[in-house]
Amino acid sequence: MLADERARKREALLKATEAKLLPIQQRVERGTLHGKDKIGLAVGAVRDKFKMSKHLELEIDDSKFAFSRKAAQIAEEISLDGIYILRTSVDAQFSSGDVVRSYKELAKVERAFRTMKSDDLAIRPIHHRLEDRVRAHVFLCMLAYYLEWHLRKAWAPLLFADENPQKPEDPVTQATRSAEAVRKARSRQTKFGDPAHSFRTLLDHLARQMRVTMTIAGSGTFQRIAEPTPIQARALEFAKSAPAS
Repeated sequence: MLADERARKREALLKATEAKLLPIQQRVERGTLHGKDKIGLAVGAVRDKFKMSKHLELEIDDSKFAFSRKAAQIAEEISLDGIYILRTSVDAQFSSGDVVRSYKELAKVERAFRTMKSDDLAIRPIHHRLEDRVRAHVFLCMLAYYLEWHLRKAWAPLLFADENPQKPEDPVTQATRSAEAVRKARSRQTKFGDPAHSFRTLLDHLARQMRVTMTIAGSGTFQRIAEPTPIQARALEFAKSAPAS
């Protein structure tokens, strides 16, 4: 499917480029466009738009413009359509399957950067100028993300997250969600019967638990923490029982 899609896009872009270059060629043949510099400017506008000049042989002179496809080069690229190559510097003990699995794990790294740059941790913009303060800011953000990573694992039963992600034997094959994750997504409920949450909505729900300071005439002042909801109680219990690492 990927090979077919790349072939379709390449052919469509080549045809679109040739359709734009043909009027320029006709203008040069009629003599209404001449001069190597002027012809080059006109051709450059088309080349920059479709980015297909690597597959075209262009011949530009003061009174001549011709173009043709680089058939051999296009055929070589076609032979690689649908093939994705991963190169690594690790030693031979790292199997090809491990290389693919490790590459897919980069998605978690990318999610970490998105988390740190978004409203959750707000690592950017950094308003510090001194090197030690910038390093301290980034370090605190990394610690905050490490805490979030642990909480996501501990709260997986309360989230839409897949608690038991299945790893296919073939690392290239797309992973499928577990039956429990599919059930949560469809019912939008956890196995406890509570509404399933995203990480952000669960934090918002936890933020509703309050500590109230009450003053009663003649009895003094005392503090009381609001009774947690079932979801809040489970989230706090899961966070306490999460294994340390």
